[in-house]
Amino acid sequence: MQKSVRLKSFELIAQDINSVDVSLLHALSTGVGWPHRFKDWEFLRRAGSGIAAVDGIGRVFGSAMWFPHGDDLATIGVVITSPRTQAQGTGRWLMQQVFEQCGERRLALNSTIAAHKLYVSLGFTAEATVYQHQGDVAAALPALPPLDGELSELPPDKIEGIFALDTFAFGTDRSRLITLLSEGASICVLRRDGAMVGYSMCREFGRGHVVGPVIASNDRDAIHLAAVHLKDLTGQFARVDTREKGPFAHFLQQSRLTISETVTTMSKGGPFLNRKANEPAVYGLAGHALS
Repeated sequence: MQKSVRLKSFELIAQDINSVDVSLLHALSTGVGWPHRFKDWEFLRRAGSGIAAVDGIGRVFGSAMWFPHGDDLATIGVVITSPRTQAQGTGRWLMQQVFEQCGERRLALNSTIAAHKLYVSLGFTAEATVYQHQGDVAAALPALPPLDGELSELPPDKIEGIFALDTFAFGTDRSRLITLLSEGASICVLRRDGAMVGYSMCREFGRGHVVGPVIASNDRDAIHLAAVHLKDLTGQFARVDTREKGPFAHFLQQSRLTISETVTTMSKGGPFLNRKANEPAVYGLAGHALS
């Protein structure tokens, strides 16, 4: 695979993203209006692999990362090209570098409207729409449905207790990622008749907090698993990414988390989503890059 690309006036070289100064990556994402903090970039580099497009004097003009989930699947994210290079084929070249690193894995990503045409041309198929709900949480949350079960906090050192449930809902073992996400996160689990039937996480990210993943079997459970975090964030900025359009999404909007953007979940090499009625499913994403 070609490790460099010649643009109109200079050449870009593919460099391991972990070898690049995080301040340059932060400047790259800030330049396209993304909210990633230094800490967010540091976390992403711990969780995944990828490349940065660097010129001859060390300036960063693009990035692309991938996050392994078991041996069969990887999610792709943080695919950024600077405005100066967006129309010069840099995005396609970045994706080709990622394809080479991912090997035979199935791939999934969440595409912005601007990148959708590129991903279709690279063989990705659209599966669903993700709605990015965000805003300052309402001072008082809407009335909640009756709780069926018991909510309790899960200490991070007990994180292995949710691995099987998460694998069933997500479709692939992503225990390494869940372990990393649990560091510094608040975690809530829902038990019914002694069995764990759902969980949620809340952690700092970008402008405020992200509530996700949220794993639940129905809207009622998902609402309670999100509300347990949102009630502590009243007046603060929060974000929930979901593919839901029913009662769970309505609850988020009533909590003043309005839809700010939509992206499209896409896959390559085989279907990604495995949603089944009345079984544990992903109601809230871990993040666009992490899914």
